[in-house]
Amino acid sequence: MSTQDPANKTVSARIPRGEARTRLLDTALKLIRQHGFAGTSVDALCKEAGVTKGAFFHHFESKEALGVAAADYWSETTSALFASAPYHAPEDPLERVYAYLDFRAGLVEGEIPEFTCLVGTMVQETYDLSTPIREACHASIAGHAATLEADIQAALDARGLGAPYNASSLALLTQTVLQGGFITSKAQGGPEPVLDAIAHLKRYFTFIFEGEAAHERSAA
Repeated sequence: MSTQDPANKTVSARIPRGEARTRLLDTALKLIRQHGFAGTSVDALCKEAGVTKGAFFHHFESKEALGVAAADYWSETTSALFASAPYHAPEDPLERVYAYLDFRAGLVEGEIPEFTCLVGTMVQETYDLSTPIREACHASIAGHAATLEADIQAALDARGLGAPYNASSLALLTQTVLQGGFITSKAQGGPEPVLDAIAHLKRYFTFIFEGEAAHERSAA
């Protein structure tokens, strides 16, 4: 079955092969964030992307393979966004951490599917059903967390802070809080929970690096 234009020409036949894959992935990011992985059928995906099912199965051997590719594609596209973001500018590493959290809060706009996370959405549905998708989602979340470790470690070192705080766990905490905020925002139907979660996380970092925890460590 193919999608036809008014002139009865196959739309997907005019789409270059590489572009068809990109269209499918871009559409997957949109539909999975809107409807979830289970709620996004191959038929609906092909119709929205304007390609045939034959084109789909040329690029992806299964819907599971699409899920893995979508997680990887999400990582690629979001990495470019964060790499060029302004939160890298401050000289103080702690200010860069704060600026990162402010940047994440600034991304919370529009409808819920527009600001929530593709891999967080997928892994909630598939973690016990598809090991490849679960692993791809974990790689995406943990990989992004790892980009924060150097700044967090530098902030810890500058203030003489060590155990029980470490850069790896604190970096992953940022993503744990964000993903939990996204879930609660979905449940409530608005952006307030995730914005509150980010604000509380920023206060927690202030407590660690500048508040009572830092003072106690310095005294010791």
